[in-house]
Amino acid sequence: MIILNGGSSSGKSGIVRCLQAVLPDPWLAFGCDSFVDAMPARMQESDGGIVFAADGGVSVGEDFRALEAAWMHGIAAMARAGARVVIDDVFLAGAGSQQRWRAALGGIGVLWVGVRCESAVAAGREVARGDRTTGMAALQAELVHAGVVYDLEVDTTRTESLVCARTIAAHLG
Repeated sequence: MIILNGGSSSGKSGIVRCLQAVLPDPWLAFGCDSFVDAMPARMQESDGGIVFAADGGVSVGEDFRALEAAWMHGIAAMARAGARVVIDDVFLAGAGSQQRWRAALGGIGVLWVGVRCESAVAAGREVARGDRTTGMAALQAELVHAGVVYDLEVDTTRTESLVCARTIAAHLG
């Protein structure tokens, strides 16, 4: 299993697509964006769910955490059943988010990858994408890495997704 953690617009999704192309075996890809999109609409913008503030801040409530735990355990079940899985996540709680994954994975081998990108570059990508709250990339650029322990880090500021994917693939052996 590979878990990529980085702020919004840091390049995680591009790396995931490239990993699927360069790794010799098939890997399933799942991300926090698809998890959020799968939630009922009423949970988006509710205190119990997930709230995207006008300044780019993100807060989550108890209902979100309960569904997130179930999602993580479901991903872990697929990995235990033999699926190779790569995750694209944003550790809003830094080390706390990594701890939740560790608890759900219960001993499954994981390559922990930090995806870094300079705040200004990520903010520029955010504007170009047009599907993110302005300010999210800048707020998350460092926050998501606080206290997180990685096996490998890549930086997409000036490195293409394919090069980062090849670096990760090489680290898998």
